[in-house]
Amino acid sequence: MQINSPKLFIEINNAEYIFAVGDENDKENFKLIYKSIVPIQGIKSSKIIDFNLVFNTIKKNIYIIEQKLNYTFKETILIINNFNYTFINLTGFKKLNGSQILKENITYILNSLKSCIDRYEDKKTILHIFNSQYLLDKKSIENLPIGLFGDFYSHELSFCLISKNDYKNLISIFNNCNLKIKKILLRNFVEGSLTSNHHSEINTFFQIKINENSSQLFYFENDSLKFEQNFEFGSDLIAKDISKITSLKIDIVKKILSNNKLHREISDDLLLEKEFFGDENFRKIKKKLFYQIAEARIQELSEIMISKNVNLLNFNKTNKIIFLRIEDKLHHSCFCDVYSFFFSHNNNFKVKYTDSVATEDLIKNANQIVHFGWKKEAVPVIQSKRSLISRFFDTIFR
Repeated sequence: MQINSPKLFIEINNAEYIFAVGDENDKENFKLIYKSIVPIQGIKSSKIIDFNLVFNTIKKNIYIIEQKLNYTFKETILIINNFNYTFINLTGFKKLNGSQILKENITYILNSLKSCIDRYEDKKTILHIFNSQYLLDKKSIENLPIGLFGDFYSHELSFCLISKNDYKNLISIFNNCNLKIKKILLRNFVEGSLTSNHHSEINTFFQIKINENSSQLFYFENDSLKFEQNFEFGSDLIAKDISKITSLKIDIVKKILSNNKLHREISDDLLLEKEFFGDENFRKIKKKLFYQIAEARIQELSEIMISKNVNLLNFNKTNKIIFLRIEDKLHHSCFCDVYSFFFSHNNNFKVKYTDSVATEDLIKNANQIVHFGWKKEAVPVIQSKRSLISRFFDTIFR
């Protein structure tokens, strides 16, 4: 295989390691040339519990890639989605009294906010910093307002942090594999920026992913990742509830759901067909009962995630977009109207369904972020020896 400039990407998520290689030819066309998926090992409950197992799994698969491509990698771009992260939003101020905003004013604000993080979060490491809002005399400004005149300026930064121990473990694992981590990216940041690119008119939104046994929510505001939260339940909870209330086996419930189109206007007289019961004794169970059980549970899920989620109290939840992804397509087709109704929360939200992000699209976007930065990210490189402020202004003015 002829390769030009291969780049190694490794994703670590709740279920698997994903190893991918992208190559860029002379025309700067980036494409996926290798991909392998390995079940997660050595990581549980958002923690590395077996350092050697994680190390050996990663080392073994990197060796396989290098043998296949006849190429030795020196660095990797790491995408993570299964550790515990902290999100802190801080705002700094500067009284101008009619004077001009100078570069030094921004430097002072950034130093002050960074010092707060270092002082109060000394056991954590910053992964991303976003310029989430600029306000000049209470008016939102799209770009850094250096050179403009005003009376009062405020600058909000959104910090994404990870435990220093988790960070050091990751660095150590890849150092032992003779790989330097060029950049660590939160997967939800990469996904959120991709969503923003596809919907250029939308820069503030919630994105919710409902898997079979888990769910995840993250919030983008002004193209900045400001929050994410994991939930230990998924779409399988609905089927389990139906099974419990109707006393039907879970496999029978899933078979019924995959063969029926349930909706709000379904007749009260319609019963489940005998064919679904197999060797079980037939019982007269109304199809509408299935729908009502699902409806009650989905309403509860929407409240836990959005409308009654105390973690979102400080975020504006009016007239926002929810990009909703339900991995189980049969479940989605059966109850999509129920999800739309309850997650819209009396039309406070507009629900848009999305599909899973392809690995190639994800690494293409990650590659773009690493090489060209993100319009709202203030720290583009994690292992630079330069100061935070110099990196910030390199990003703004390059």
